[in-house]
Amino acid sequence: MIAFDTVTKTYHVKDIKKLILDDVSFAFESGKNIAVMGHNGAGKSTLMRLIAGIELPTSGLVTSDETVSWPLGFVGGFNGLMTGIENVRFVARIYGHDSDRILEDVRQFAELGLSIELPISTYSSGMKARLAFGLSLAINFDCYLIDEITAVGDRRFKLKSKKALTDKIRTARVIMISHAEKTIHNYCDSGVLLHNSKLYYYDDLKSLIKDYQKFC
Repeated sequence: MIAFDTVTKTYHVKDIKKLILDDVSFAFESGKNIAVMGHNGAGKSTLMRLIAGIELPTSGLVTSDETVSWPLGFVGGFNGLMTGIENVRFVARIYGHDSDRILEDVRQFAELGLSIELPISTYSSGMKARLAFGLSLAINFDCYLIDEITAVGDRRFKLKSKKALTDKIRTARVIMISHAEKTIHNYCDSGVLLHNSKLYYYDDLKSLIKDYQKFC
């Protein structure tokens, strides 16, 4: 279970305070594939980064008894001066995995060829996303976070990515941001609506989508 205990998250930009979460206590129960919906700018990506531990709350506590991925496709953790190989090995060691095995999996999946030996700073955004997606799937997590991105690249690579993700969540679960009803129904069985800095839980996806369309 992933739990928020009286979590508040705010940003201050040019003397303007933006409130993302306001004293939220909420449990993302284990075993549930959860959709996250909300209007653009509501803070869904921030919510994902809080779950992943990439960002800390302004106050309150986020705890988890599950291993949780970073958001698939998230490239903010890469060191631009290091090569793709060096970044992959570094992350593998952080998570206690055999870096040779992880690197081989990423090589085969990301299909970057010799570019994987170059610094990340030379990569296009698509190349970075491929590397991040492949690295995410090479490491086994209890929960995979997906921020709008279920696949990157051309049609063939998208189909390959979709199959790989589907295979992974047979033994894991997802928390997924998406505005696409079909995607939500394909991957999720429950959901939350982020609205006015609060989280609202739905067992029924149709009710979630209805309220999303009404309020957002």
